[in-house]
Amino acid sequence: MQDLGIQILFKGQNFLRLLEGLWVTIRISLLATAFSIPLGIFLGMLMTLKNPLIKLICRLYLDFIRIMPQLVLLFMVFFGATRAFGWNLSNTFSAVLVFTLWGTAEMGDLVRGALISIPRHQYESAYALGMTKRRTFISIILPQTLRRLIPLTINLVTRMIKTTSLVVLIGIVEVLKVGQQIIDANRFEYPTAALWIYGVVFLLYFMICWPISLLAKWLERK
Repeated sequence: MQDLGIQILFKGQNFLRLLEGLWVTIRISLLATAFSIPLGIFLGMLMTLKNPLIKLICRLYLDFIRIMPQLVLLFMVFFGATRAFGWNLSNTFSAVLVFTLWGTAEMGDLVRGALISIPRHQYESAYALGMTKRRTFISIILPQTLRRLIPLTINLVTRMIKTTSLVVLIGIVEVLKVGQQIIDANRFEYPTAALWIYGVVFLLYFMICWPISLLAKWLERK
């Protein structure tokens, strides 16, 4: 058993430290998601407007965020902005900000797609019944849009949790960083520790994301 290195998981508080690191990852993901969803809904509604200037600004923002890798955005905000403008941004705040910007763009595009997927005759039928634009949106369009958005939003949450593993590169001690610290501290006593530590990290991510994925599939069937 010692040769395999699995005992490193039960040495001291190693496993508890991994769980604490996982909570850091989940906390950043939840904060970014909580900000991204309402902002993304607002952005998606703006993108469906017929104003050419608003559509151009939204498109530029969407293309910039989606084309730029999240890692580059992290470095630009945490390393670039702090030095160029003298901002005192913590690594956690920078991570939440970057993933909020990314999540807002992704959510906005989902909302835009859901809104324009509603057939035009839904609007025309509501207007023919004497409903106002506001009542049509609240009673007819919004419920159908939400049904389309719920599974997509849950998938976005899963992607957010997995992508936030990049924050290790700006010094945040999350689950991957904790795993690296444990491996480095025990590299002579447990030379094969990486297999077990990263295996546990994989299982922790799986235990978080798999139920969310099942929920998304269940909602799609519903």
